[in-house]
Amino acid sequence: MLRRLIVTIVAILFSSSLALAESKKPEELDKFPPSPLEITTPDPLLPTLSNNQQLTLGDQLNLEVALNELNQQAAAKLQAGDKVAAFEIWNRELRLRRFLGSLAEVQALSRVGAIAWNENDRQEVYYITQRLQGIQKQAQSPKNVTQKSVDMELLRSLGEAYQKVRSFKPALEVYNQILTVMRQQQDEVAVVQTLQTIGELNLAWFDYTQAATTYEELLNLAASKSDRPNELAYLQQLAYIYKQGKQPQQAVNVLDKLAKIYIDENNLTKIPELKLAIGSNYESLAKQNPSLLREAFNNYQEAYTTAWQLQEYTRAGEALQKLIALYRSQGQIDEALQTSQILLETQERAVNFYGLMQTYDQIGQIYLERKEYPQARTAFQKGLEMAQQLKLEEAYFTQQIEKLPEADF
Repeated sequence: MLRRLIVTIVAILFSSSLALAESKKPEELDKFPPSPLEITTPDPLLPTLSNNQQLTLGDQLNLEVALNELNQQAAAKLQAGDKVAAFEIWNRELRLRRFLGSLAEVQALSRVGAIAWNENDRQEVYYITQRLQGIQKQAQSPKNVTQKSVDMELLRSLGEAYQKVRSFKPALEVYNQILTVMRQQQDEVAVVQTLQTIGELNLAWFDYTQAATTYEELLNLAASKSDRPNELAYLQQLAYIYKQGKQPQQAVNVLDKLAKIYIDENNLTKIPELKLAIGSNYESLAKQNPSLLREAFNNYQEAYTTAWQLQEYTRAGEALQKLIALYRSQGQIDEALQTSQILLETQERAVNFYGLMQTYDQIGQIYLERKEYPQARTAFQKGLEMAQQLKLEEAYFTQQIEKLPEADF
C-alpha cells in the first residue's frame, strides 16, 4: 500500500505539471518544441492522396503491417539503449496511425504513452496527452456524437490512454461521460465497472469526497443484489477513504457495518482490528463530544475480550494499551495500573519480551507520578532484567533506578 501511495504521489505531481502545460499559455507552450505528432511532411509509407481522398482497404492493411514493423524497430532501439531514436520511430508511427482511424490511433497513443511514462520522458507524455485531447474534442463534436457505438469504444480507449499517461482529470471526464450513457442504456454491469474505475481515479487524485460518493453508490448496488463479497470490499474501501479524509463519524458507521457482517458470519478474527479502529474514531469524536469517550472504552474492551478468546495476544495487547492510555488521560490511575497487570500477562502469553520491558517501564512511570517510589523501583528493576536479556536500553533503566530517592529503600 505504501509503495502504491508513493507511486500515486509521483503520478499526481507529474499530472499537475501536465495540467499546467495544457493551459495553453504562450510562455508555457514554449517549454517544448512543436509536437512531432503534428508534422505534415509527406511520408513514403503513404500513397499519394488527393484532397479528402481516403485510403483503400488494401492501403490500410499495407500501412498497418508497415506500422507494426515500425513499432518493433522502435522497441529494439529502446532495448539497445537508444531512447531518442526509439521515440523518433514511434512518433512517426503515431503520425501515420491516424490514417487508420481515431480508435487505432488512440490505442497506439496509449501503448507508446505507457512506455514514455515508464521512461520518464515528460516531453513525449506531453505530446501524447495533447493529441489525446485533440481526438477527444473531435469525438465530442456534434457530427460525431450520434455514432454512439463507435463513440463508446473510442471513449473507453481514451479513458485507458489517459490513465496510461497519468492524466487523471481528463480520464475522469471521459469515464463520467461513459457512465451517463451506461445509465441511459441501463447496463448495470457496465455501470458498476465504470463506477469502480471512477472510484480508483478519484483515489489516485486524492479526492476523497468524490471517492466516497462513488463507493457509497457501489455499496448500495452490491447490497441491493446481496453481493456480499463486493459489499465487504466496498465497505473496506470506504473505511480507508473516511480515515484518509478524516471523517471519523462516517468511518464509525462503515466499520460498524463491517463488524456486524463478520459477527453474523461468525468470522470473529476480524473483530479485534475493527473494534480498535472504531474505538480510535470515537476518541477523535470525543474531542468535540466527551460523552463519546465511553464508546471508545467499550470498543477497546470488546477488542481485548475477543482477541483474548481467539488467543491473539498481540492484538489483545494493543487493545489494553489503548485502555491504559484512556484511563490515564481521565485520571483513573488505579484502573490503569490494574489493566497494566493484565497487559503483563498478555505480553507473556504473546512471548513479547520487548513488550514486557515497555510495560514495566510504563508501570514504573505511573508509580513515579504518584510518588510511590518503592513500587516504581520494583517495576524499573523488572524492566532492567528484561532489558539485560534483550541487551536493549539497559542504561535507560539503570538511570531510572538511580534517579529514585534513596531514603525510601
